[in-house]
Amino acid sequence: ESGVNDLITPCHEYKSFAIAAELNKNQLQSKFACEVIRFASACMNIRTNGTIHFGIMDSVVDNGWKHGQIIGIKVKEREYYVDALDYIEKCFAENVQEIARKCIHPPVFVEVISKDSQEQRFVVEVDIEPTLSLVKNRVFEVCLPKYNEDSQKVTMTKDRTLYQRLGAKSEPVKHNDVFAFYTGLQDRDAQREKAELSSAEVPTEIPQNLGRKLSILLNDGKSYIDDSLRYILVTNRCEKDNLNYINFLMHLNIFCVFDFDEDSNVSGLYSKYKEHHATRSYFLPDFSNESKTGIPPSQKHSSLFDQTSWIFCNGRSDFLGNEKPCDENTWIRTKKTYLKKAIIRICDEILPKRSFIVLFLLLSPVQKPLVDTFQEFYSEMNGTEYIVCIAESRDNYEKWANLAQTSCSIETLEQCSIVGMKLSHVDATIQAMLPSMAQPRHLPVSSRGVCTLSSLEEEKLFSLEILCVDQCDDIKLDFLTEKEIQEIEQNFYRGRKIIWKNFWLADKRCCGEIIEREACQDASKLLDDILRGSGHNCSVAKLKIFHHPGSGGSTIARQVLWKRRKHLRCAVIKTSYSPATVCEHALAFREYEEKEISHCLPVLLLIEDYDEDYLEELRYELIDAVASRKINSPRPYFILLCCRRSNDPERLCKASPLDTVAVTHKLTDSEKSLFRTKLEKLKQKDVKPEFILTFVLMCEEFNETYVRDFVEHILQDIDRSSRDTRLMCYVALLNFYVPNSYVSLSHCEAFLGLGVYTERTSRAYDFKSHLSEQARMIFIELRESTTYISSVQIIHCLVAKEILHQLSGNEPQSQLAMTLLQEKTLFGNRFGRDEFIKFIRDLFIRRDKRSRGDNTDTLFSPFIEHVCKAEGCEKAIAILKAAYELLGKDPFFAQQLARLHYNNEKFKDAEYWAGVAKFHLPNDSFILDTEGQVYR
Repeated sequence: ESGVNDLITPCHEYKSFAIAAELNKNQLQSKFACEVIRFASACMNIRTNGTIHFGIMDSVVDNGWKHGQIIGIKVKEREYYVDALDYIEKCFAENVQEIARKCIHPPVFVEVISKDSQEQRFVVEVDIEPTLSLVKNRVFEVCLPKYNEDSQKVTMTKDRTLYQRLGAKSEPVKHNDVFAFYTGLQDRDAQREKAELSSAEVPTEIPQNLGRKLSILLNDGKSYIDDSLRYILVTNRCEKDNLNYINFLMHLNIFCVFDFDEDSNVSGLYSKYKEHHATRSYFLPDFSNESKTGIPPSQKHSSLFDQTSWIFCNGRSDFLGNEKPCDENTWIRTKKTYLKKAIIRICDEILPKRSFIVLFLLLSPVQKPLVDTFQEFYSEMNGTEYIVCIAESRDNYEKWANLAQTSCSIETLEQCSIVGMKLSHVDATIQAMLPSMAQPRHLPVSSRGVCTLSSLEEEKLFSLEILCVDQCDDIKLDFLTEKEIQEIEQNFYRGRKIIWKNFWLADKRCCGEIIEREACQDASKLLDDILRGSGHNCSVAKLKIFHHPGSGGSTIARQVLWKRRKHLRCAVIKTSYSPATVCEHALAFREYEEKEISHCLPVLLLIEDYDEDYLEELRYELIDAVASRKINSPRPYFILLCCRRSNDPERLCKASPLDTVAVTHKLTDSEKSLFRTKLEKLKQKDVKPEFILTFVLMCEEFNETYVRDFVEHILQDIDRSSRDTRLMCYVALLNFYVPNSYVSLSHCEAFLGLGVYTERTSRAYDFKSHLSEQARMIFIELRESTTYISSVQIIHCLVAKEILHQLSGNEPQSQLAMTLLQEKTLFGNRFGRDEFIKFIRDLFIRRDKRSRGDNTDTLFSPFIEHVCKAEGCEKAIAILKAAYELLGKDPFFAQQLARLHYNNEKFKDAEYWAGVAKFHLPNDSFILDTEGQVYR
């Protein structure tokens, strides 16, 4: 028994109730209600949770008992105890009766198991929970029921009494203390409020690694399942909803099944298993004779167990299905004898020691015969080393464990049990250990196992590119030729963005290791800090990677995801979808197949080359969504891994050092060694440097002289008048001035006159075969992850810069841009047109900004500023006028013309172009500001 603690932890009061439990209904109910209501009103007045227990010794009357000893009481009718709480309406004042009903919970009946008695007894518990929202500003005086022996009626005490908890007792408040008790009401309410808030802020328990525990227990320590172990399955009723999640049983080498479901021979688990395997079914056999009324004699074991034996252990039938004429107790004893003999025969005569595992699969509430089976196996096997219990429901497990602890301790049972793991997660985790099966896609779960990600569910989350635990495991290595593997590897080292297949092949030792730069380790350490909650007290955390173009920033970001995919839920955001859509999908992705949303794993979301406004909108959408769930957790729900190109990553890192990593072209000494070694290994495979140019440039830290000489070497003898050389110039112009720009493969084919490609016809040509040797080395094909458009880029922006310089020769860049604007085949091609037009607009309009990671803040686009500086403002004005006409009289081109004119003191022309822009968009604030600047 205990007094008031922290108001949330219940105080306890014991009542033996041994005599009262034997009384008639009226006597029992009045006595029970009297004790409960006195205790409850005392708890409610003090604002503390409490539990009163009936069936536990509360005082030492008999020397044979101890205070606090569990004795249990006989319960004739549970309804007597439940209905006794109807006295609430008679005992409490009318204005608080409904509150009392909500604070006093219904009785709970906890079964007491005794080795010395077969008599069923219970401890009856009543919980009291006076939440502040119910009891604030109120006191609870009560009158109590008393049974009058003379009149044999229940009467109520005349005056209502104010009770409080004093130590471990419920005592009346003394008359002299009543005023002080009332004046202290607000203080008690404040204490309760503080206690409830404090309780709500307790960090949720991190679930244990049940996936690893399951693997080790079920496979005898191995990481995979093979045929060397046999399994004896002991199970009970499988609900219809769970039949979809026991597929793993079809792949285990099951020797026999002890089935405690009365109907399983008709439907359910047995029927499902029988569809897949040959089985022999028996009702519980009689081993007392060697006739056909039981399992055949021992010499026939081999013929019997060439199929799985399914033994039905419930019901009063013999193995032929005949009803047993004996009474219930005789049948229970007989059944226990049969079980014992069956288990002895299997463990001692048929299966060698350590060659089998007994799997208890608790699919529904447990009855005692199933526990008897455990105790027999425990006894025969001398412990639990080869016994495993799986129970999704903790209630089912706890009943089983409480009954089973007469054989072994609760601690020992915990060691061999998987409790609380969803059956679907158990199913997916075990099936992932089967090497011969075609693997579906799996996600990690909070219990550290996995769940299956169905194709339909993945399609619903279309704004996310989901990275699974077993990403790429569906690829058959035998079908990949050495040439294909080499091409995948070389594409990466030529400059193509890394794909998951690169990591997978490296892990499988099918190609060389992927170098891990030191920035990757830095990012992993920062991620660990975020996961621990260190200094990041927010539901949506950010981890930023700013990188020089071509320095491997995107590779590092994907390395982080690849390394964490088994412990966090990981995905890449497709920024073509709205933040609201991404938020909806991210939340569904986090909670998919999880039982308790408070235990969900954090979600690591990669967002690349993003717009800052988009990122902030997404972040606030996620924060609002998390807030609506009202769950406290020391770890963030989402971690946004923000990866973006920058010409000055170190400055951005310095501005936010606790959550930012900078990746530059500069290599550390250890990185130089790694890159040199890797380059030598690639050369040993007869890979020419020009075919892994980006990697070679990385090894040289993008030294400008090296880039210039290398490009000059490649461009020797190139035909400057050819169409593909002209295409190289156009792509180089865009790639150098517009970050992340590309030209779709469809545009390139149209420009080269290769015809229109459709999905219905195979290509009658190879795009690469129509390029010069120099163009094949300079171009790299991409497949954009959000639009899936195949496209072409120069392998690196610095190479694009050098190509632009060397190929344009005496041709001014304004003239190259003017020629590009007049290429009707490019602007007329409809496939991927929106992206192409966007890059053209950015060429003329997009300004550099330090906030985006650029080196400087520019007044105009870098291209226009170059033309102004190298060729004069008149050339810049002329190219902007041409762009205005050729791109459909875009008002923002008119605005740029107005800005360009007034910055060069051509005010009349500036006024004209500001008016043109305003004509198109009369209410646009940017255009109105430009007009104001003209007049200023």
